[in-house]
Amino acid sequence: MTKGKKAGRQDTASEVDRPSAPEDSAVPAKGDKQEPLSSKAYDKAMKELHIELVKLQEWVKHAGLKVCIVFEGRDGAGKGGSIKAISERVSPRVFRVIALPAPTERQKSQMYFQRYMGHLPAAGEIVIFDRSWYNRAGVERVMGFCTEEQSKAFLQGVPLVERAIVDSGVILLKYWLEVSPDEQTRRLNGRIEDGRKIWKLSPMDIKSYTRWDDYSRARDDMFKASDSAWAPWYVVRSDDKKRMRLNLIRHLLSQIPYEDVPREKIKLPKRQIKSAAQPNYVRKFVPEVY
Repeated sequence: MTKGKKAGRQDTASEVDRPSAPEDSAVPAKGDKQEPLSSKAYDKAMKELHIELVKLQEWVKHAGLKVCIVFEGRDGAGKGGSIKAISERVSPRVFRVIALPAPTERQKSQMYFQRYMGHLPAAGEIVIFDRSWYNRAGVERVMGFCTEEQSKAFLQGVPLVERAIVDSGVILLKYWLEVSPDEQTRRLNGRIEDGRKIWKLSPMDIKSYTRWDDYSRARDDMFKASDSAWAPWYVVRSDDKKRMRLNLIRHLLSQIPYEDVPREKIKLPKRQIKSAAQPNYVRKFVPEVY
């Protein structure tokens, strides 16, 4: 990874090379299928990226940055796993994940964007939307939860709303995870067969599965209307989960200016432990079955 000059980051001898923004933001042509990435190589690369995410976290708190990251994509595209990869080694007080349920009747009567705006980041926060206001351009439109007029009005208005968000000082990043039909089928079948994942598959997901072309058209209309200079869409090929997560986090780091926050070297102080002391009450231990 190469440090990006435009981010204004400081060089330190101990850090991994930080990613720079690509010169061309276009999606590269899909090449030949690559060999599977080994778990060892993946874990090593992810550890380096997690270290950078922690540095980003500390800088966001120190500098009072406001960051909003939007994840969109079809069912099974890998949004949840990507968000987990980003957030598993950082503080949930800084990295807040927002996954809103279906709107209530009261929320349906409000201005469409209203229920999302309250979750935007304050200074020192990074907010990640696991699906976002773009529901109106995708599932709501395709599955008939809104009218065509409402969807068109959303697409006309969303660039203006996002311009206001960015003008308020929020760094807004939007990612679309692109999964192929065959890989989506494989992943959804995996959810059916795995008791740990069956909760991820709703009746709506099954209905949506049959509407591939409708979702493709909705996605394309969304890109045309909302891929703006101030809030562009970034597409991530997601058939290879390991590579997708690494590429995504690397790109994310390249888009946010951050520096190392100075901190004193930590050394644990001495402490006194009375090894013979016993509690004067009966403790209830969990059975050690394993």
